[in-house]
Amino acid sequence: MEFKKVFKDRKEYGEYFKNLIELEREAEKEFHIREIKLLTGKEREQRGRAILGLKASYKGEIVGGYKVYRFGRPDMPENHQIKVGDVVLVSRTNPLKEGVEGTVYEKGKRYLDIAFSDPPPDLTRGYWRVDLFVNDITFKRMNAALTRFEEGKTEYPEEVILGKGKDLLKVREEEIKPFNGNLNEYQIEAVRRALGSEPLFLIHGPPGTGKTTTLVEVIEQLVKNKKEQVLATADSNTAVDNLMERLIKRGIDVVRIGHPARVSKELIEHTLDYKVQNDPDYERVKEIERKIDEIEAQQANYLKPTPQWRRGLSDKQIMELARQNRKTRGIKLSKLKSMAKWLELQEEIKKLIEERKKIETRIVDKVLSNSQVVLATNSTSGSEFLENRTFGVLVLDEASQATEPSALIPLIKAKKVIMAGDHKQLPPTVLHPDAKPLSYTMFERFTELYPEAVYMLRIQYRMNELIKEFPSEKFYGGGLISHEGVKNIKLSDIAAKRSENPALDDTPIVFIDTLGKFAEKSRRGSFSKYNPEEGKLVKKLVEELKEMGIRPEDIGVITPYKDHEDYLKGLIPDVEVKTVDGFQGREKEVIIISLVRSNPDEEIGFLEDLRRLNVAITRAKRKLILVGDAKTLSSHPVYKKLIDYIREKGKYLTVEDLEGNDTP
Repeated sequence: MEFKKVFKDRKEYGEYFKNLIELEREAEKEFHIREIKLLTGKEREQRGRAILGLKASYKGEIVGGYKVYRFGRPDMPENHQIKVGDVVLVSRTNPLKEGVEGTVYEKGKRYLDIAFSDPPPDLTRGYWRVDLFVNDITFKRMNAALTRFEEGKTEYPEEVILGKGKDLLKVREEEIKPFNGNLNEYQIEAVRRALGSEPLFLIHGPPGTGKTTTLVEVIEQLVKNKKEQVLATADSNTAVDNLMERLIKRGIDVVRIGHPARVSKELIEHTLDYKVQNDPDYERVKEIERKIDEIEAQQANYLKPTPQWRRGLSDKQIMELARQNRKTRGIKLSKLKSMAKWLELQEEIKKLIEERKKIETRIVDKVLSNSQVVLATNSTSGSEFLENRTFGVLVLDEASQATEPSALIPLIKAKKVIMAGDHKQLPPTVLHPDAKPLSYTMFERFTELYPEAVYMLRIQYRMNELIKEFPSEKFYGGGLISHEGVKNIKLSDIAAKRSENPALDDTPIVFIDTLGKFAEKSRRGSFSKYNPEEGKLVKKLVEELKEMGIRPEDIGVITPYKDHEDYLKGLIPDVEVKTVDGFQGREKEVIIISLVRSNPDEEIGFLEDLRRLNVAITRAKRKLILVGDAKTLSSHPVYKKLIDYIREKGKYLTVEDLEGNDTP
């Protein structure tokens, strides 16, 4: 698979990525369309990508004029994957024929609130189904950004993007007085270099090292000391909300662009829609809207000039004939005059709409210009609101989880970029096998091309020293340092009582070898794996942790396989169970990793993606328990090293060692 680092020119760059995103767009759409075609609604519901038999009720309008309806039923499936911000298809029975797109605004145990710009008719009657679907807008914006770049319409130096910009880089340090007095020496150094370097700086933030804290300081320095207006983006709404929340706490004036349904409720007053609608000048917009409503009510008294009535006459001809009191082509004069009056009122409406648009544009420009930081997802930074706006600096968080075309959308709007990420963790998910080069991110490419512009944060605030040590050596050149506050944290600090189970003592890292006794299984028609006996052992461990007084919300269960996740959720309903991808960016006091694979051929499949292993083992703070078949796993040298490390520094147990504890 080709992963291009350097491009000949803008044309080659544009064509290369346009081809890849078109493959991926088709793959994403095809995935949902194929599934909707192949599976019954019930089967899709079982996979968590549809909910059937929903009743709808009208909840009201939200910012932006979107109409919100609540879809619910008393026994909503708990394992559905539909979340706030997702684009869904709402239909009676056939999503592909009659589905209407909406955006999930709020989610509860027994309902989904969905926002529509144009809701389906008769929503409050009968039963509905809601399906996850593809959102094409992101692909269109990536395509548009690539076209702009091909045409040379970029604020950012094209040589750097093409991979030929080494001579343009200036890596310098700038003296600062930190606003946040709790920054460590490496975070301060990263801020100094980020501020002093041009036109690129990359902050490499391994797990728990506080890269977002560092970025917040960078932004605060930029807006308060350098008086720069900053564009701050990330690939996910969650990451943008997290950054926004922290900036607000620092007293920074922010505005968030994006669909209000995708912004957390607490932050809604900082959205562009909210600020525009609460601007004093918006009163005139409301007046105009009232006037339009009045005129439309008047229009109802006149004949609308549909093809049936106008008989091929143009608007101009209707108006002229009515003025001259002349009938024509079998159209009565009264009807001509009625249509002319309708057109006259329509012209008034058109002028009012144009005036409204001008006022709204003026307010938007004012709100954006007066904000110190403009926040958006990478995709939303390509919306019409920012179409002709440029920025001195772009701060791009989660850069190692954004495909290159996604990162390009905001990048071409700025003269300088500061990125933060960790290319040793999971890359963006890519569906199409021929689009795999999209998983090679701009952050990773720039890290390899411009190593002098990269700085790694080193002090981690999450893990016990023994949990940290293996990933530090394997993935970060032994460079991670544990902060004194977490170095020796242990399970008994948060437990009410001890357990007789040797796996649940204060040893921070434990491996439980299933000795090949628990065979992996596959569901019919699925490429995924699950392991029922291993799942039962995990359930037992979770129950014993809760008996020790560990709160369910402090326990996380991670597995690499979706089918095993589904199986575990059925066994362990009150503890968070997710795939590795679902746990990226998260942490828990206790993590149990169920590795699933156990087979005579010693195949470990996609466990070979070591970035997945890195994410999994760096989520735990006090206690990390890995459950798996050592013989199968040791066929891979890195898993063998991990098990050897646990034998030496942690605790290696077998299911036989646990048999006195009623192990299944």
